Amino acid sequence: MLYGIAAATTALLLTAVLTALLRAPALRLGLTDRRRQQRKVPLSGGVAVVLTTCAVVVTGERTGIAPPGGGELLVAAAAVAALGLVADLWRVRPRVLLVGTAVAAACVVPYEETGVVGGMLAVGWIACVALGFRALDHADGLAGTVGVVAAFGVGACAAAEVMDGLAVLLSVLAAALTGFLMHNWPPARVGLGSGGALFAGFVLAAAGVVARTGHEAASSAGVLFALNAVAVADVLLVVVARRLAGRRGPDHLAHRLRRLGLTPQGTVVLLGLGAFAGVLVGVLEHLGWVGATGSLWVAAGALVVVLALLRVKSSGGSRPVPAQASPQVRGPLRVRNG
Repeated sequence: MLYGIAAATTALLLTAVLTALLRAPALRLGLTDRRRQQRKVPLSGGVAVVLTTCAVVVTGERTGIAPPGGGELLVAAAAVAALGLVADLWRVRPRVLLVGTAVAAACVVPYEETGVVGGMLAVGWIACVALGFRALDHADGLAGTVGVVAAFGVGACAAAEVMDGLAVLLSVLAAALTGFLMHNWPPARVGLGSGGALFAGFVLAAAGVVARTGHEAASSAGVLFALNAVAVADVLLVVVARRLAGRRGPDHLAHRLRRLGLTPQGTVVLLGLGAFAGVLVGVLEHLGWVGATGSLWVAAGALVVVLALLRVKSSGGSRPVPAQASPQVRGPLRVRNG
């Protein structure tokens, strides 16, 4: 308990400092968000989150202070982050990111408990959630806020299963994302980038799968969905909107909420509260304090939100979606203040 608090505090402060220090080098190297038109936003936040999380967790395990566990997952997540960093520097097709993330996920799924079919489904889920978190990076502060909330929820599930090493990893990730948010709250001075977003989404999804190992498959699916409901809803909204319109545009949750009149800060707070509601239901269902219908209510709520936001008219200036594009992750606009 005491180590977890110390590790989280260290991760928060170290990420906040490292994000600021890496800002200038990121600008010089051209590690900036290509979706920004008016100003360059360096993507030093993702690098800081990944480096800090890995350093704190590995140091704790190597010194014997931290409980073991989560090492294999962290290595796979770091590999996914490296792939995302390549995508930040050069253009990489979304399908390449999907395949690379799926390969990493295949290395951490506990097949002896899930079976082959369950393991394949888990691999697909982890890859989709990771790309979903990459898509959440379309708005300042959103991916970090949702990530912090989800990390606490998945960490609570891991702690309930006495997976102390995994719980420490998630608490460190939550703290690192909080330190990053000090620079990313709208209007952001730094961004998370594909590397940081894929890393966070991968850790959250894979840790959730591991924590639910041994539980009934249908209930596990409901819990895992509830823990990541905002990311899934965002992907669903983008896919459906772009299929209906036949073109790519600002179709994400935050884009459409902004067109309803919400401020950038208000949008992040509202979606953060939505993430908290889903995570709370997921944790309570994991603990057995609510029935399996809890996650069904979360799914119904997410579906209602998606259907309602589909009625919000998209702004002009969008362009046709190329046949090879992945609709869930390539929004050209980013929500900004004003």
